[in-house]
Amino acid sequence: MNEQGPGVTLPVDIEHIQRLLPHRYPFLLVDRVLEFTAGETIVAIKNVTSNEPFFQGHFPGHPVMPGVLIVEALAQASGLLIQLTAAAGSCLENPLFYLVKVDKARFNAPVVPGDQLRMEVRLKRMIRGMGIFEARALVDGEEVASCELMSARRAD
Repeated sequence: MNEQGPGVTLPVDIEHIQRLLPHRYPFLLVDRVLEFTAGETIVAIKNVTSNEPFFQGHFPGHPVMPGVLIVEALAQASGLLIQLTAAAGSCLENPLFYLVKVDKARFNAPVVPGDQLRMEVRLKRMIRGMGIFEARALVDGEEVASCELMSARRAD
């Protein structure tokens, strides 16, 4: 295990992820965090299995992970970047963020059961409670999706 700053030990497992994100099955789409640099980048994975509930209807006989769920998985990884940065000693006081914008979404190849989705997210900048991220998803080293995300800090 690698220590990546106060309070963050890699890899971050599913139990720790569940303490950081409000999502739960079947909508929690991050299984593990492999790499993390506070305030900069995160690498996380999602193991795509044949028993995912969305495969029943998307598509029968030819299961493909919906692109919108790939984007959601990337957004959850960006949320983990914010949460883990806060745990590592950032000055963020209220680190729960909501996805507010998706730009430049691109899908290059289908994601199917048996794939391991590798999500790489980079924080471009924080502006007035909003985070702007570059995100991409890979399977076996090949980019299957990419987008830019914007998240806003939850207002209390």
